[in-house]
Amino acid sequence: MPTSAPSKNRFERRRAETRQALVRAARQILAETGDTSASIQAIAERADVGFGSFYNHFESKTELFDAAVTDALEEFGQVIDARVEGIDDPAELVAAGFRLTARMADSHPELMRILRDRGLVHIHSDRGLAPRALRDLETGIASGRFTCGNATTALSALGGTLLSLVALRLDRPNLDGDEAASDLAEMVLRMLGLAADDAHEVTRRPLPDLAR
Repeated sequence: MPTSAPSKNRFERRRAETRQALVRAARQILAETGDTSASIQAIAERADVGFGSFYNHFESKTELFDAAVTDALEEFGQVIDARVEGIDDPAELVAAGFRLTARMADSHPELMRILRDRGLVHIHSDRGLAPRALRDLETGIASGRFTCGNATTALSALGGTLLSLVALRLDRPNLDGDEAASDLAEMVLRMLGLAADDAHEVTRRPLPDLAR
């Protein structure tokens, strides 16, 4: 029947909207309190969906909160991707990631709180910034820009330092975030094999504005 396709499209669209509302509610809870003990009823009410809708999308609260973290990480990666488009130098990509992340403490505080509290176990995730950073590290090693031998090990060091930066920015909002991010990025680039002067220059290049 000609009318079946539009009906299905409406159904799938509403289903996707309900799922996203639940994920958004879980993200808000993680950002506000980090407490995952909220009842399914409370989550559904925050999402403005029916209680029964929850089990149409998730088998448990654990699955929902995992989806919320994954959703936040992917948004984080997409925000960074959009700002570094056109940058080819792997070292500059690493530095820009640090510096933009510091600015996101102001522009995307919910994302940064989730990253601070849940990011450690996702350093080697296949979502978010991790696979993008791993790609840039592998490119830098292959080209000789970085002298470290193992991209996965380097990602551990890079990810841990980035999470420390996020915690620093959120805990000390009056800190000069740009300067702190540039300093940490410079240290990381030197660890990856750049000479001191080169690392300093790369981390002070003009940076695209998050608001553009």
